[in-house]
Amino acid sequence: MPELDVKDSPSAPLAIARAAGRPVAAVLDELGSGGNGLTGAEAGRRLTEIGPNAVRTHMASGWSVLGRQLASPILLLLLITAGLSLFLGDATNAIVIGVILLVSVGLGFSNEYRAERAAEALHSRVTHRAVVVRDGSPGEIDVTALVPGDVVHLGIGAIIPADMRVLTAKDLLCDESILTGESLPVAKDPAPVPQDAPLADLTSCVFMGTVLQSGSCTAVVVATGGRAEFGRIALGLGERQPQTEFQLGLKRFSFLLLQVAIGLSSLIFVANLLLHRPVIESLLFSLAIAVGITPQLLPAVVSTSLATGTRQLARRKVLVKRLVCIEDLGDMDILVTDKTGTLTEGRISFTAALPVGAGIGPAELLTLGLLATEAEYAEARLSTVGLNPLDAALWESPDAAGFRPERYERLDVIDFDHQRRRTSVLVREANGPARIITKGSPEDVLALCVGTPADVQAMLDKQFDAGSRVVAVGTRPAGGLEDLTPPDEKDLVLAGFLIFLDRPKANARASLDQLEALGITVKIATGDNARVAEKVCDELGVLSGGTLSGAAVEAMSDPELAAAAREASIFARVSPEQKARIIRLLRLSGGAVGFMGDGVNDALALHAADIGISVDSATDVAKDAADVVLLDKDLGVLAEGVMEGRRIFANTIKYVLMGTSSNFGNMFSAATASVVLSFLPMLPGQILLNNLLYDAGQLAIPGDRVDKEQLVAPSHWDIGFIRRFMFLFGPISSIFDFATFALMLFVFDAVPGEFRAGWFIESIVTQTLIIFVIRTRRVPFFRSRPSLGLVGASLGVVALGVYLPFSPLAGVLGFDPLPVPFFLALLGMAVVYLVLVEMAKVWFYSRAAQQPVSRGPAALRHRGQTHRIARRAARFSIPAARPLLVHRGPGWRRRRKLGHKGPHRVSGAGG
Repeated sequence: MPELDVKDSPSAPLAIARAAGRPVAAVLDELGSGGNGLTGAEAGRRLTEIGPNAVRTHMASGWSVLGRQLASPILLLLLITAGLSLFLGDATNAIVIGVILLVSVGLGFSNEYRAERAAEALHSRVTHRAVVVRDGSPGEIDVTALVPGDVVHLGIGAIIPADMRVLTAKDLLCDESILTGESLPVAKDPAPVPQDAPLADLTSCVFMGTVLQSGSCTAVVVATGGRAEFGRIALGLGERQPQTEFQLGLKRFSFLLLQVAIGLSSLIFVANLLLHRPVIESLLFSLAIAVGITPQLLPAVVSTSLATGTRQLARRKVLVKRLVCIEDLGDMDILVTDKTGTLTEGRISFTAALPVGAGIGPAELLTLGLLATEAEYAEARLSTVGLNPLDAALWESPDAAGFRPERYERLDVIDFDHQRRRTSVLVREANGPARIITKGSPEDVLALCVGTPADVQAMLDKQFDAGSRVVAVGTRPAGGLEDLTPPDEKDLVLAGFLIFLDRPKANARASLDQLEALGITVKIATGDNARVAEKVCDELGVLSGGTLSGAAVEAMSDPELAAAAREASIFARVSPEQKARIIRLLRLSGGAVGFMGDGVNDALALHAADIGISVDSATDVAKDAADVVLLDKDLGVLAEGVMEGRRIFANTIKYVLMGTSSNFGNMFSAATASVVLSFLPMLPGQILLNNLLYDAGQLAIPGDRVDKEQLVAPSHWDIGFIRRFMFLFGPISSIFDFATFALMLFVFDAVPGEFRAGWFIESIVTQTLIIFVIRTRRVPFFRSRPSLGLVGASLGVVALGVYLPFSPLAGVLGFDPLPVPFFLALLGMAVVYLVLVEMAKVWFYSRAAQQPVSRGPAALRHRGQTHRIARRAARFSIPAARPLLVHRGPGWRRRRKLGHKGPHRVSGAGG
């Protein structure tokens, strides 16, 4: 991509390496910016010139959807067969195949496109904002609206929205593993670095897509979109997404069909040649067999199922970033979730200040807690927006109204991070001596205190046993200290405890019951004390399998932790790295593990899980790491999503089992008859028309009812199961085909046209009505009622199939009318066939080989770097045809000198 000329355009981005080696003032000058940022008008002009800060689009693209439809191996086989038929002069065959293609592609396209439009609307509701200084004052804008020269404020947990030069920094650490692969965070500061330093050593810059792990900073945007380092990587991947387990299963199933189709059609072609049949006729018949054995409308059925599921989830305010993630959601059998907002209301309230010792009262202890917050005191008193929930609860308490921010001067602050689990401030009151105030988890603050009374632990345990969340406050004089560093957090005197309460949700028990009924084991991972988590579970009536603390997790080897994690129900005081390790080891057991989290410390675990789940109110880093975003944080909504995923899979498998068994039986019968008879048992066009009618009736399957037992546990692609099903029920179908052959030849002495009409009708009737037996493991109709849509579609197909040999099209299709006694015989055969299939079904499902088995370690799915980049790139997405990147060639400067005001040459994201 040609670089923009910096001298001619202050809005053009500097190369990030060049900006890293220059002083702050020089970088701001070259970008035409300053401490007050850009003006709104200038930012708008630059956005028009340079384009949005985007590397993806979530706009539903009709052409992309159509391309995915045509990429199906089954449809490619149909297309090749239609072309060969037309080339060989069989126009009827080509027309029938063309109709199948149009129906399959049309239905698949319309359903998937509608689903993508729904997903687009939901995606646009999940916004990603950045605090930007424009016209001298800070405000929030969408990250895709950032332009070079914007001055941005960043705090802990932020995902860096562009390549940026650091202007000011405080204890700044960034996780750059998504770019460099290095797991350790990198310290950042404004000091210039050598211009030839590699990317990992550009410590004066922060990079798009990386995570601000601790501290805070102000930085100026240098490069956006595809010009940023992360943007170039994301664009290099294109729109390609890692395949889900469902897609891999479909691929394995397609290979099975390909093997069977090639083997059967090749044998038929060779056999017909050995019998000295015409070559072209033999080839067309073999191709029809190959096409006939495949479920031609499988892409349409899958698309319809996913589209139906997406619309159902959209009504429940569930955003699925990719349609196929619905299947992964249904696949989940272990859910690890945080406690706040899922089991509890998420509305934390401050209840009491408990001083320790006689030298301090509750009011003074509350004041110390207010002082030890990261926000500016005057601003926090007016608004708690942006504060963590505990600090917000402190400032919103009635007792905080008496706090006078003008009396205090904060000299320095060490922001909270998830390793230290505390915040420290250096503060001075009314020009008096400075002192340090540290506020954080009791375990961590008590470790820094001296002279702690003996009864403190008993006081603390009492609060934990009551289910309260407790924050400890320690302090000491710090006269003469101007800057605060972590080593200064020592020799503190415990002032007391701040007590908070987050009550259990009223509907949490019902939601947990729903998940339990779905066979999902729920485990809690929390940063809270173990006793608090256990109290909440006890109040909800949850039977705990045990608790593991972060310290215990750290002390265990991987095999020990894997065994303990399977049994434990609560993981307390666990770090982000420990959460991710627990998820990884749970996945090694073969389970499909979902993780639900909404905080900065949840991102690693969300990436490690098979299905990452977050909420709209979550931090940006959590939302980006998730596959599914709940617009309402409710486990009940999640349970409905799981049921929807399982329902979709169950209905998809219904079609696969019915299509493969019926098609295999019919094509086996046709293959055998073609060798025995002196004429073809069914013309190629008749075979394809038979399949088209049958498949058309199956399009109602996505809306069919699903038996409860099919929802109580995840189902998985099992190619061996499908193969066994096909080779049992296919031959049963062939037995009745052969009975029909005998009836037509020896009873009715049928000519070829009558023979083909008789078998066509028998085939349509038996394979369509068998839907009602195969769709359930129960007794059909009596214990499992199909949907009205499926009943109507199936009976309509049967009626049409019976009518065709008597219709005006009979001659064109190659059918002759049939005698009335044939239909009486057909009715008897259909009844016997249904009874026999029901008996075979009972036997088949009673065998041990058909019982569901747990997946072993071999089922582990890998989440690589590509998967992380694809997830992260979703935040830099716009609802436009394509992310626009401006490319300026040699004529750009000349056009500017000539006063050209029109748009510059624009190309797509591929750049």
